[in-house]
Amino acid sequence: MEINLRNAQAGDLIRINEIYNDYVLGSTCTFQIDPETMASRNQWFADRSEKYPVIVAEEHNTLLGWGAISRFKERAAYAYTGEISVYVDSRTLHQGIGEQLLRHLLGRANGSGFHSLISIIAADQTPSIRLHEKLGFSVVARLKEVGYKFNQWLDVIYMQYGV
Repeated sequence: MEINLRNAQAGDLIRINEIYNDYVLGSTCTFQIDPETMASRNQWFADRSEKYPVIVAEEHNTLLGWGAISRFKERAAYAYTGEISVYVDSRTLHQGIGEQLLRHLLGRANGSGFHSLISIIAADQTPSIRLHEKLGFSVVARLKEVGYKFNQWLDVIYMQYGV
């Protein structure tokens, strides 16, 4: 699939939120339970910078997915570690969009002063874990039953990538 990757713009936020909220309501990809509001999404976007980008994947002007690098933790000693996230429209999964987004973000992280990147993935999300392993992430921790969603306890896998 030939897609265009670019920096997100304010006009993309409604679609970014639609894609994300689809996972909030129907998946363990995020442990958020209530849909993200546009006010919250706008604030999230306003807090972005060159070091903490949001990118989108589009085909024929249709936004198919997005990814972001965020602060891993607020404390100063974590400044060289980022958290990476990728979400793809559920109707276009398994077409390589997530891989393209993740590869692009890893490339962006290379020149941004990061020492490592963390991806936090629900343990039942095997395709996401496999994709991260394919691109050089390693499993560094498993937290047992730390999330509760859809009437089940969920484990979380922490994966790390050295930039």
